[in-house]
Amino acid sequence: MYRIVLNETSYYGAGCREVIADEVRKRGFRKALFVTDKDLIRFGVAEKIEQVLRKADIPYEIFSDLKANPTIANVQSGVAAFKAAGADFIIALGGGSSIDTAKAVGIIVNNPEFADVRSLEGTATTRNRAVPTFAIPTTAGTAAEVTINYVITDEQARKKMVCVDPNDIPMCAIIDCELMYSMPKGLTAATGMDALTHAIESYITPGAWTMSDMFEMKAIELIARHLKNAVDNGTDKTAREGMAEAQYIAGMGFSNVGLGIVHSMAHPLGAFYDTPHGVANALLLPYVMEYNADSPARPKYLDIARAMGVDTTGMSVDEGVAAAISAVRALSLSIGIPQRLHEIGVKREDIPALAEAAFNDVCTGGNPRPTSVEEIAALYETAY
Repeated sequence: MYRIVLNETSYYGAGCREVIADEVRKRGFRKALFVTDKDLIRFGVAEKIEQVLRKADIPYEIFSDLKANPTIANVQSGVAAFKAAGADFIIALGGGSSIDTAKAVGIIVNNPEFADVRSLEGTATTRNRAVPTFAIPTTAGTAAEVTINYVITDEQARKKMVCVDPNDIPMCAIIDCELMYSMPKGLTAATGMDALTHAIESYITPGAWTMSDMFEMKAIELIARHLKNAVDNGTDKTAREGMAEAQYIAGMGFSNVGLGIVHSMAHPLGAFYDTPHGVANALLLPYVMEYNADSPARPKYLDIARAMGVDTTGMSVDEGVAAAISAVRALSLSIGIPQRLHEIGVKREDIPALAEAAFNDVCTGGNPRPTSVEEIAALYETAY
C-alpha cells in the first residue's frame, strides 16, 4: 500500500503571488502572521508579498525572529507572536528556515500539548491540522512548501530534530520564480544540489514507487538542465523557472517515500557547526551514492545517469553507476560546491559523535543499504 499527501492547492508561475489575496478572501481569513527572515526583509523580497497584502487590505504582522537552522526557541517565539497578533492564518516566505518554523508554529498552536517542541520529533501523534498556511519558497531546494517534513534544531542537545507529520503540510503553495531572482550564486548552487539530493535519495529508497519515481526522474532531468545556468545567471528566467519547478516536483516525491543517509549525515553538520543544509547535502551526495551503489537500487543508477544527460546507450549497470556518480560530481564542481568536509570547518575528532547522531537520524531508515555507526563514520572519513 502506498500513500501520497500533497498540498490542497498549489500555484506555479512567475507573478503567481498575486493569487494570495483571492485565496485569503475566498477562505474568509482575517489576519496573517507573516513569517520570514531578516535578509528577505532587507533585500526587499518580503515587500513584494506585503504589497499584495496591503493592496487587498489584508492585515498582517511580521515575525522574523529565526535562524538559518531554526531552533526550539525560534518556534516558541513564533507561537507567542501568532497568539499576540490575533492571527488566524500564516504566510511563510523564505527557504526551509522560514517555512519549517511556520510549520512547527502552526502545529503547536492547534496542538498545544506539543508546546515543548521536542515531542514533535519523529512521527508525532498530532490530532489537529496545523494553522492554515501559505508557503512561498524563495529558494529552489528544500521544497518545504509541499512536504510533510520539517527540521528544528535542539541547540542544547546539538541535534537536528526531523519531524514528519501529514498535519503540517501547508494548505497552499505559491511557487513564484520571480521571488528567487535575488538568490546569490552560492545559495542557488547549494539549494539546487539539495533538490538533486532529494530526487536521487528518494528515487533509490526502498519505499519508492511508480508515482514517486515519475516525480524524481523529471526533477533530476530539470536540475541537470537548469542548475548551472541559474547559478551563472540569476536573472535567467528559464533557468529560474526550471529550478523552481524541479525542487517542487522533487518534494512531491520525497515527502511521501523518504530519504537516506545523505540527509542523516547532513543533519548533524547543521547541528554541530550550523553548516547550511544544502552545502552539507551537496558535499556528501557523491560519496553516499558510491556507498549505496552496493544495494538493490544499483540498476536505478543507469536511470539517474540518463536523467543527468548522459548517453547511456549500450552501457552496463556498472558503467551506469560510474556515469551517474561522475555526472553528479561534475555538476557539483562546476557550480563551486566544496568537495571535502575539512573545507567547511568539520573537525575530525567530532566524527564519532557525528556518526552516532547520523545513524540515529530518522532518515537512516530510508537508505537502500543497511548501515551502521562504523560505516557512517568511515563515510565521513572518506569525505573528510
